[in-house]
Parts: sequence; C-alpha cells; structure tokens
Amino acid sequence: MDELQEVLLLLVEDNPRDAELTLRALRSHRLANRVVHVADGQEALDWLFAAGPYRDRNADDRPKIVLLDLKLPKVDGLEVLRRMRSDERTRLVPVVVLTSSREERDVVESYRLGVNSYIVKPVEFENFAAAVAEAGHYWLLLNQVPR
Repeated sequence: MDELQEVLLLLVEDNPRDAELTLRALRSHRLANRVVHVADGQEALDWLFAAGPYRDRNADDRPKIVLLDLKLPKVDGLEVLRRMRSDERTRLVPVVVLTSSREERDVVESYRLGVNSYIVKPVEFENFAAAVAEAGHYWLLLNQVPR
C-alpha cells in the first residue's frame, strides 16, 4: 500500500476561505488524501476523542498531523492543544499551529503546551499556499513519528 493512502490530516479552521486555500494547497501538492476539516475547537475535540457526533468513529485512527488555528469558536485552539497534550492517545500527534496571530503570548503559550510548529498565515494566496505546502511536505512526508 502506498504511504500516501495512509495519510490522515485533521484541519481545524473556522475561516471557510482559509480552509479552502489550505485544502487546495494540500491537494495540489498531493500531500494528504484523507483530510478531515472541522470548523471549531469543540468539534476538533469530539473528532479526536470519538465523542458527540463522532462517537462511532474509531478513535485509534489518529491523524498524522493536526493543522490548528488558534482563534476558534466554542473552544479555542490553545485549549484543544492543552487537551491533546494531556491525553495519552493524542500526546504524540504532531500539531502545527497555522494562525493569523502574531501575538507573542500565543506563540509562547503554544510552545509551552507542546506545539511542534507555529506558522503565521501569510496574507497573499501564493505565499499562503506555499507555507501550507512546505509545512505539509515536512510534517506529512519527511517527519518520522512514533507508531
């Protein structure tokens, strides 16, 4: 089986435009063929831990990476990260913050909570797509995670 077929990515993004740009960049570079997109922090937690509307999902089917926005409705991205790092099932899943926040406190708190990378979203489409492609290439194809 081709490794690409096994790549599952969780995209946590409430902005429809940014979500579409991210999905387009991932597809155009053939970085992941299984992308789950959720639009708020509570839905991300429900999906990750097979709760609520996702209770029938196999919680052992974990993403290879989570692309996480910080400014989310219901539950913010820092709380999602905090919950992921406090649970044995998701503690080692790589998390890349992909956000518009340049606030130093967000950067510091993200790293304090165990984020693997912090990327500020570029404004221009080409730069945004390139940033997603570069991050995806590294985290999905080059990075080795524990099994």
